[in-house]
Amino acid sequence: MIYKASTPEEYIAQIPEERKKAMQQLRCVILNTLPEGFEEGITYGMIGYYVPHSIYPDGYHCEPALPLPFMSIASQKNSINIYHSGIYADNALSDWFVSEYKKRSNKKLDRGKSCIRFKKIEEIPYDLIGELCTKITVAQWIDLYEKNIKKS
Repeated sequence: MIYKASTPEEYIAQIPEERKKAMQQLRCVILNTLPEGFEEGITYGMIGYYVPHSIYPDGYHCEPALPLPFMSIASQKNSINIYHSGIYADNALSDWFVSEYKKRSNKKLDRGKSCIRFKKIEEIPYDLIGELCTKITVAQWIDLYEKNIKKS
């Protein structure tokens, strides 16, 4: 689902009431653990965390006018989703996340390449998401992006 919002606060105000607390908590965890240099805003109709043009002037290869995306959180039709480009670009990080998730939850991990879906908000492992946020700095993300994703 895409919400018409220009700030994270506006986004959260529009989502279903039963998801607001979880989204606010996710946002808080991310803001408190994401390394310095990432910025928060609305990207692709979601709450996004990205490398601003002031740090990476090239922007996103698909749309250079946009800052380099890194992570997003969204309230979708049937779930709260976390999109993390690092687990898409770095197999070791993806493997770490899967392994840690298994240690912290007895539920099957529902994910795509960069997407982690939580259909039951009470099963969101906030501590694990916070730890995931600390794993890649802005400089490391730019390096991974340029090596693995950016098209020459």
